[in-house]
Amino acid sequence: MQPFSTDFPPHRSPLAQRRQFLGAAAAAGVAATAGWLPLAAHSQPRKITLAWSQASFCQVPVPIALERGYFAQNGLQVEVLNWGGAADQLLEALATGKAEVGVGLIHRWVKPLEAGLDVKLVGSVHGGCLRFVGVKTAGVTQDINTLKGKVIGVADLNSPAKQFFAIHLAKRGINVDKDVEWRVFPADLLDVAVKKGEIHAIADGDPNLYLIEKRNPGVFTEIGNSAKGDYAEKICCVLGAGGKFAREEPRHAASVVRALVQASQYVAENPNESARIFAKYTPKFEVDDLQRLLAELTYKHHPSGGRLRDEVRDFAADFRAAGILKKSTDPTRFANHITLDVLS
Repeated sequence: MQPFSTDFPPHRSPLAQRRQFLGAAAAAGVAATAGWLPLAAHSQPRKITLAWSQASFCQVPVPIALERGYFAQNGLQVEVLNWGGAADQLLEALATGKAEVGVGLIHRWVKPLEAGLDVKLVGSVHGGCLRFVGVKTAGVTQDINTLKGKVIGVADLNSPAKQFFAIHLAKRGINVDKDVEWRVFPADLLDVAVKKGEIHAIADGDPNLYLIEKRNPGVFTEIGNSAKGDYAEKICCVLGAGGKFAREEPRHAASVVRALVQASQYVAENPNESARIFAKYTPKFEVDDLQRLLAELTYKHHPSGGRLRDEVRDFAADFRAAGILKKSTDPTRFANHITLDVLS
């Protein structure tokens, strides 16, 4: 497995450089494969419940699939459940059939799945949305050695950003338990902690970090981004299905995967319109902000099947090395066990 990239530009790339789209021919090729053919339009639609987090802008393909009719086109009648609970509770809801499918961050799912919950990863919706910024006046630069002796603010010690960037730092020789200190603050108060001098860097996700930077222009320098470098083409939010549903109804599970791929592709190619559609689900965010955010994520990256399995294996290897997964957990066997190719 390749290490994290050391290529972390001091400024966020222009949006035009960050938007890379799949060609229409590639999308058509995927749709034409046998496993991706939609269920007959005249057949009775399968009613399913999909759990997602309405507060997570990166999960915008869910409402896009609803609003643009992609679920219906694929023979599904979908009821969305806005999930406000913990990730392990969402996975338990899938495992027990309270919802057939759900969307969430791979970083929060690997540990509960290691515990044996009967949930299968069948698809994905986008690449990375986690970022790491340093306070310029605290002497933090792109050189990660400037983080030694510094305090990093996070919203949760088990947050995806904390886990992801702890792995990144450890790979570059930083002792994440001794060289730096991780300190928890409410997500929307992380910049207040910066102003008080209590923290010198922030590891978090967008849109929160985007809004913090917007409130404090010129204060931060970006030192890490899960949408760049080696992890630019790696999964972030994944699609999980209850094990029983995935095994017994693979055609319907495949229909969910197909609909969300269509939606993710639409977002990649139409971030502005997608932002306008999603704005009514998150009225506290300005449409302009949503447009900028959606244009910067890698919605063109939504693997399934063997590629999804391989990316899950890579994540598992990192998480085992960081001590999040057990040393006895074999990444390859783990990935083979928790993923299922419903399209083959």
